[in-house]
Amino acid sequence: MMAARGALSAILAAMSLTAQAPATAAAPATYTNPVLSGFHADPSICRVGGDYYLATSSFEYFPGVPIYHSKDLVHWRQVGHALTRTSQLNLAHTRSSQGIYAPTLRCHDGVFYMVTTNMEGGGAFYVTAKDPAGDWSEPVWLNDPSFAMDPSLFFDDDGKVYYTRHGGGEHGGVYQAEIDLKAGKLLEQPRLIWSGTGGVWPEGPHLYKQNGWYYLMISEGGTSYNHSLTMARSSSPMGPYTANPANPILTHRGHPELPLQATGHGDLVQTPEGKWWMPLLGIRPVEQRHHLGRETLLTPVEWNEQGWLTVNKGQPLAVEMSAEGLPPSAPWPAEPVRDDFTAAKLGLQWSQLRGPGDGLWSLSERPGYLRLKGSSITMNDIAQPAFIARRQEHMRMRAATQLEFTPSAATHAAGLVLRQNEKNYYELRVTGSPQRRLELLKRVDGVTSLQASAPLPSGPVTLQVESWAGRYEFSYSSGGKPLKQIGSLPTAALSSESAGGFTGVFIGMYAEGAKQQAMPAADFAWFDYQPLEK
Repeated sequence: MMAARGALSAILAAMSLTAQAPATAAAPATYTNPVLSGFHADPSICRVGGDYYLATSSFEYFPGVPIYHSKDLVHWRQVGHALTRTSQLNLAHTRSSQGIYAPTLRCHDGVFYMVTTNMEGGGAFYVTAKDPAGDWSEPVWLNDPSFAMDPSLFFDDDGKVYYTRHGGGEHGGVYQAEIDLKAGKLLEQPRLIWSGTGGVWPEGPHLYKQNGWYYLMISEGGTSYNHSLTMARSSSPMGPYTANPANPILTHRGHPELPLQATGHGDLVQTPEGKWWMPLLGIRPVEQRHHLGRETLLTPVEWNEQGWLTVNKGQPLAVEMSAEGLPPSAPWPAEPVRDDFTAAKLGLQWSQLRGPGDGLWSLSERPGYLRLKGSSITMNDIAQPAFIARRQEHMRMRAATQLEFTPSAATHAAGLVLRQNEKNYYELRVTGSPQRRLELLKRVDGVTSLQASAPLPSGPVTLQVESWAGRYEFSYSSGGKPLKQIGSLPTAALSSESAGGFTGVFIGMYAEGAKQQAMPAADFAWFDYQPLEK
């Protein structure tokens, strides 16, 4: 059976790669936003030759700070994480939407730097690598005693390096200090260099130098529907800074008709041909709610005759954008739909909560299966459950898994989970003893309710969820029978507007419920993630 399953997986993978191999046709006239869909917030970018690398925030998820690679700024492939070890990333007891906030990724003299803040685990730090795919160094913790959020690094052409970050809370400003990266310490206490234009949360600062001027680009208004980008400049890196009279340089606030909202938190990159582009975050709300999280958008930018940055020629960003000025199109082969868990390591798409889950999972105990070993930690707890999941990256998608699991106590459960946070998630799970059954659970605002239930015979069970913009439909199959729908739930309850927080929906596998006695293993034979839209 394993040989047949392996052969089928190989055929599916080959078909996927053949169908979506890199095209050799002429470059497309447009590209589609978002360029990184699903929860990919706070993008930061750097270029090395013709290669672009991008990092995004990760909050309570482990490993931390995914790193992506592109040749054309539109097609991205994950190559690693910056934070892969508990010595780099302490998330024990970290609340949802805390942990690792916005990173900044830079490369200087052949060394990559990623600087960020662990909001509940030690403050600001940076790590380094010669290869952005990793491994990255141990953290260098900075001697910054104040509230330090959204740190950035700027390498000046005189050899000095500057550390820039938000400080002072909601109505604070941007603070900066010179830093000695060899010694790993600030050479002075950060001091206020700009308070922004009056919007709340003047955050996400990045410093650039262009035509002899130092430009400071920040976000204001909070990372939701009032989000905006503003800019100031100075003849000195430490100021004083003069605000752009045309601020904000980008905002979609006050235009609810636009499909892309909450635009802000951008970074700049210049192509070898001299064109400037900005990755930034935005959301795609469905009836004023977004559940996929803040996503990475892309827009062209230019410097005008007055020396100020203009974004998309002053027009709002759109889903379909002109590809004029982009590098030649270079798509990657499509990721296979199915992970059959035959690799020695988990794929880069998989995440866990608050740590590596040592002892909670195995790919080797039953080769060809992902084995989850549930503990007394549940999906309700601010701790490390047996949980392995990936970002939901498409409004229309299908996710499915095949599970072998026989509970030996009423508390034991394992299955498919769609998680926003501890208080808001959906589960399609196998539970019950001595009579095994399937349950569809809804947890909203910390209240769990049973939506549907069905008896299950012994043997493997397939669990599936299919999504639309406004709803999820759950199905199951056992005993070789066709899939049967068991229920439908709205996406709105898992949106940030309803559930709070800064992340998006993760879809994956979990096991929980060991109390007085150990649980039997939950063995997952495969996991499918299939986009059903472009």
